[in-house]
Amino acid sequence: MTEEQKKQVATFRFGVIHELVNTKELCRGERERLIREKCERRWSIPFSNKTRIGRTTILRWLRLYKAGNGKIESLLTSGRSDRGASRSMDEETCLSLIGFRREFPRITISSLISKMREANPEVRLNPSSVHRLLKREGLNRPAEQKAEDRRKFEAELANEIWQSDVMHGPMARVGEKMRKTYLIAFLDDHSRLVPHGEFYLSEGLVCFLDAFEKCLLKRGLPRKLYVDNGAAYRSHHLEQVCASLGIALIHARPYMPQGKGKIERFFRSVREGFLTGFKGESLKDLNEAFSLWLEDIYHGRKHGSTGQTPFERFTSNMECLRPAPADLMGHFRKVARRRVAKDRTIILDGKLFEGPVSLIGKQVDLLYHERNMDRVEVRYDGKSYGFIAAVDIHVNCRVKRDRNNNPQVSPSGPAHRYKGGNLWSGGCEPGGKS
Repeated sequence: MTEEQKKQVATFRFGVIHELVNTKELCRGERERLIREKCERRWSIPFSNKTRIGRTTILRWLRLYKAGNGKIESLLTSGRSDRGASRSMDEETCLSLIGFRREFPRITISSLISKMREANPEVRLNPSSVHRLLKREGLNRPAEQKAEDRRKFEAELANEIWQSDVMHGPMARVGEKMRKTYLIAFLDDHSRLVPHGEFYLSEGLVCFLDAFEKCLLKRGLPRKLYVDNGAAYRSHHLEQVCASLGIALIHARPYMPQGKGKIERFFRSVREGFLTGFKGESLKDLNEAFSLWLEDIYHGRKHGSTGQTPFERFTSNMECLRPAPADLMGHFRKVARRRVAKDRTIILDGKLFEGPVSLIGKQVDLLYHERNMDRVEVRYDGKSYGFIAAVDIHVNCRVKRDRNNNPQVSPSGPAHRYKGGNLWSGGCEPGGKS
């Protein structure tokens, strides 16, 4: 498996066990209940066709995580070659079954097999294999809807749960154009304090990670991050960032907005209490005014549900907060796989870098932060080869090699600059004598 795939597996394993390692002291009965629920649940396991996880497997992951001092690297695996494909049916047959099920969602498995035989008389299907496929894809016969038990909740301590979402903001002037803005905000569930909020020109992953990093620098690390199901929140990069920092990434159920009521209420306050009085025009003016409103008014006003100001409630148990690590930026690095060309060059995000000679022709992993492209680390086979520099084609033009293939850079002073042939016969200067 590639390093990226290994990280996806480790991130998934952390998502399974996070309640058992991030929750305060669990009694034996509560711990067993959580393990039993996880064993009974159906999972979408990366690079596997299994949908269940056994008790011994969960306990083994817990032992590995604790033995590794809570580092995500302890959950890395060597991977499997089985990518989740059915062993008794080829891919074309599986896709046909899935298509028929979506077209006829309520017919029985036997009727489904009959339709498959009508389309292809040579196909031979086992009912149990068809049942497992439909169950894995979530296409088995839908059960009757039951009333759900929804209850109001609140985190017990600050930084236990953060909620995050995006609000469509007003138009703002950027240069000579008016652009639509998006408010990306985070809210602490216990205190209602907003660790950071900022208006951006996009709601994509790059902007979300920028806001998230600023949150962690300001207010420390949460134990859980509760987000929506947008593309940015489902990215493997965000999952890996959270897992490496020991943060459980939790997604809201689709079409169930009830769990995000607190941050939706905050957005209502922004619309009614801030935007109605905003008089600026540029994006810079918008963010400066919002920052002042957030700190001076919202954080200093008593909240109706808690009876305290968000700042007072957040700072009442400072000893429980986890500070951000000194190397926080390193946890936000992206991983890209590239091949080192014969001339040692590596292309990353349209920029040309120079890799080590020993890695020519090999596929390497590049770890980098989009806001700091001057520090790109290269790794191969789990070993770091340091940071690579951007190619300087002018320096490379002066590189020569001796008999032992050692590079030597010729001087570039005025006395060594290139002199072309003389235009005038006899080497005379224009106007001189021959």
